[in-house]
Formats: sequence, structure tokens, C-alpha cells
Amino acid sequence: MRRKDLIGIFNLIIVAGVLGAISYAALTLRPAEYDPDTLCLVGEEAPHTVVVIDKTDLYTPGQASRIESLVLEARNGLMIGERLSLFELDERGDLRNTNRFSLCNPGRGEQINPLYRNPARVEARYQALFEGPLQNALADLVEPKNAPQSPIIEALADLANEDTFDPDTPGRYAVLVSDMLQNSDLFSVYGAARNAPNRLPPPRRVANEIRAQYGDALDGVRVRVHLIPRRGWEAAQRGPIVDYWSELFRELGVRASFTEL
Repeated sequence: MRRKDLIGIFNLIIVAGVLGAISYAALTLRPAEYDPDTLCLVGEEAPHTVVVIDKTDLYTPGQASRIESLVLEARNGLMIGERLSLFELDERGDLRNTNRFSLCNPGRGEQINPLYRNPARVEARYQALFEGPLQNALADLVEPKNAPQSPIIEALADLANEDTFDPDTPGRYAVLVSDMLQNSDLFSVYGAARNAPNRLPPPRRVANEIRAQYGDALDGVRVRVHLIPRRGWEAAQRGPIVDYWSELFRELGVRASFTEL
């Protein structure tokens, strides 16, 4: 075989290899399919971060600003395909999905491979389908209200039974903004005997009642509590109330941490 023929065959092999690599990359690196309603990856359980705002008591404009910053921090921490939802414990003591915001991060321009998708178009899509609805929800979320009841632990247990936040959901993480001053039929921190020892029911008993009504849905959830200080309650909030909630969360299998808003 002539040298010229060998070179031609060699070039054909190189071309075939390059075309094969391009075809493989197109199949394996092409954008995943998204659900148009949730922006989540089709066929996958999305890791889920929820921000729950306790709106059963009033808070200051400064606190409202910090709450908004917490939501934006949660947004910024999302990987592509991870879900963010906003909930509020409203003036009736009900858990409400704020403006029905519950979406997965479809990817920002800076998060995608520019070889396969146009960053400018991806960013425009993100702004229209994710960031816009988020800003609309924030406008209502940080509007404080007042309420006669504050069933905090029941609201969390309700949330843990939602289809997108149940025990089959990976990476369940709740950011809870609340004064943690529970006030429901289950138990209440209020009353004339505020400083009386053992005035609250034992955490294990409360945990058993929660399990009896809601099951073990809270087991494995991570919760970060941002504590809203209330005038006249600051010492109790930083001491016995946080201690009580810490024990209750442990009984329910919740990994909780606390910080002040």
C-alpha cells in the first residue's frame, strides 16, 4: 500500500474519532429535560430547601429586611435542579405556600457549560421563570401580620408530609424564621406561670403526640432556626425555650441549630 493511501486511511480514522466524540458529547452532555411547571428535572427527586416564615407575630422593618436576605441566601445556595419553596405560618395559624412559589433552579448563565447552551439565553430564562416569581413572592412574604395562634411544631410536621418534602425527598432542609413562642392546643409557652418549673409538657410526650398524628415524617430533616427576639421574652428565648425546642427536635429526629435573626 502506498504511503499516500496510508495517510488517507489515517486521516479518515481521525475524522471518524472526532465525529464519534462529538456525537457522544451531544448525547451525554445535552441539557436535561425540565418540568415546565416546577422547572425540576423530569424523573428525579429534587433536593429541597424550604424557608418558613412565622407570620403569627409582627416584626420590624429591619427584621423584614434580614428575612429577605435569608431567602436570597437560600436561593444562592441552590445547585441546578435543587428546589426552593417559600411557606408562611399565616395569621390563622395555617401553613401556606407563599404565592405558590416552589421551583427548582433551572440554572443560571454562570452555572452552565457554554459549549452546549447559550449563557445569555439561560440567564434570561432564569430571570423570567425563577427570579421573577421569587421576587413577587418575597413582596408578600415579608409583610408581617398578627395572629391568635402559633402552631409551630404542627406546621413543620405538616410540611414534612408534603409530597415534595416527605421522607423520600433527598436533602430536606428547612430555614425557619420564628420567635418559637408556640401557642396551640398541643402546648403553649404563654400563661400566668411563665417562670414556673415544668410548666411545659415533657418534650418526649409532645414528640409522641406529634408522631401519633403525623407519623415519623420529621425524622432526618435539618432545621436552621433564626430566632426573632420578642420584647420581654428575650431571656427565656435564649435559655429555656431554645433548650426545650432542642430537646423536642432531638426526640423527633430533627437536626436543629439556632441563631438570632
